[in-house]
Amino acid sequence: MTVTKPWFAFYPEEIPTSLEYPRVPLTHFLVESANKYPSNNVLYFMGKRITYSELLGLSYQFANALIKRGVKKGDRVAIMLPNSPQAVIAYYGTLFAGAVAVMTNPLYTERELSHQLGDSGTETIVTLDILYNRVMAVKSNTSLKNVFVTSVRDYLPFIKKLLFPLAQRNQPKPPEITYGNGVERFVDVVNQSPSTPVSVEIDPETDLALLQYTGGTTGLAKGVMLTHMNLVANAIQCRTTMYKLKDGQERILGALPFFHVYGMTTVMNCGIVMAGEIILIPRPEPKALLETIHKMRITMFPGAPTMYIMLINHPDLQKYDLSSIEACVSGSAPLPLEVQERFEALTGGKLVEGYGLTESSPVTHSNPFWGKRVSGSIGLPWPDTDSKIVDPATGDEMPPGQVGELAVRGPQVMSGYWNRPEDTAAVLQNGWLLTGDIATMDENGYFYIVDRKKDMIIAGGYNIYPREVEEVLFEHPGIVEAAVVGVPDPYRGETVKAYIVAKKGQTLTQDELNTFCRQRLASYKVPRKYEFRDELPKTTVGKVLRRQLQDEAKKQIEQEENTEKLG
Repeated sequence: MTVTKPWFAFYPEEIPTSLEYPRVPLTHFLVESANKYPSNNVLYFMGKRITYSELLGLSYQFANALIKRGVKKGDRVAIMLPNSPQAVIAYYGTLFAGAVAVMTNPLYTERELSHQLGDSGTETIVTLDILYNRVMAVKSNTSLKNVFVTSVRDYLPFIKKLLFPLAQRNQPKPPEITYGNGVERFVDVVNQSPSTPVSVEIDPETDLALLQYTGGTTGLAKGVMLTHMNLVANAIQCRTTMYKLKDGQERILGALPFFHVYGMTTVMNCGIVMAGEIILIPRPEPKALLETIHKMRITMFPGAPTMYIMLINHPDLQKYDLSSIEACVSGSAPLPLEVQERFEALTGGKLVEGYGLTESSPVTHSNPFWGKRVSGSIGLPWPDTDSKIVDPATGDEMPPGQVGELAVRGPQVMSGYWNRPEDTAAVLQNGWLLTGDIATMDENGYFYIVDRKKDMIIAGGYNIYPREVEEVLFEHPGIVEAAVVGVPDPYRGETVKAYIVAKKGQTLTQDELNTFCRQRLASYKVPRKYEFRDELPKTTVGKVLRRQLQDEAKKQIEQEENTEKLG
């Protein structure tokens, strides 16, 4: 069946339906921006700045250091750092050396770290000193040869709250580090290496730039193989959608973690394509975000809904000027309409919802910044990105208005999962990536996510999509955040449970919310249970951990049943 593309009619004039992608490695854009704007600032971190020329030289130095230590084209280099100059230097230096970056969450436990390093065959890692013990604890289970350690001292004011308690819970200071036998100081590794350009021949369409591990909510995390061309394409697509922003003039808030592909593409890679200045934020606390936007006159702010929610509900919001903001794209979770409207009223800028997944570098859809936006929609497919709704059972394309599984294809779609041909074959079919998301498309080509296929609740034979219930809960003026999951029920199989975070000073009751929902939802969709919390568990990019909530609910039910039996 031929894919029709009604969305083209709603592209702004400035956005072509197809783009040109140079056949170059991703590092090309750092070289290009450094040649055009050598003295422009590329990174700002805690009062210090690095220019494009300096970043290019430092990246070459790290690349030369890797090559000197035997790192070859295609070898994997793990980068286990928060947003910092070292993270950017290590990333681009790795790519200049022809190696593959393995972006590693600094919050990983030993089990998660051991799996990722072992599965990827990583031999080199760049990490923080406070994470040294954790890395060394798993070293014998991996192929690690080179461990480059960078000091926490420069980051401490930001990072001690985020990483220190989790990295070394009972340790008031960084551990004693034994240098030698492959363990070296990152700063020495860089400073002792020449800044001469590195030339490793790269085939952008086949050579990997990145192994990005998925969250692993169902079993062990899988390594998504993204080529240089995947990342080049998505960075150019991202730059094209924000056509009103000017090269060499924008200030980008780097609050999304670069160890996640969303922040890597929309902040770091796209920021360097447009030669912007990236303001690095290791920990996105609301006050730090407000102060940074106000002081640094931020113009571009990719984020997650939780970030915007934090800001619009901050008690000191009126003390800060946010009017410099021009463009924000929200991803990782649904963007409530109320949040979008309030944030735009505060800033005067545009906040649009987008969509993507790790397997697509990650962005495939967004609402136009300066064009027709549809509330509740993830918007239109990006240039050169095909999209359709298919029947999950047959794979047949479905007409507009029908609900099915979202499938996408385009130059940003992965080449597959690392060493997992069966998993790859299950989601990559005839060039199409099956996303696992339940969605629909209207007649104009705007797409809507109904829910994750795996998150769907089946209660009494009815299919219930958590997002629909959450959208209703977000309409309640006393609710800041809401998450809905399915929990075991002896009669219905599953039933709907809602986790609620109320606004400060608000007291909500189950009866009140039950009445509110019954006025807006079919009775079978109304939550049967409510739990009020101060906060919801989230990933580092602000996505609510539904699986964790489900596991907690199941344990609670089991404990209650055991108590009844004993009674």
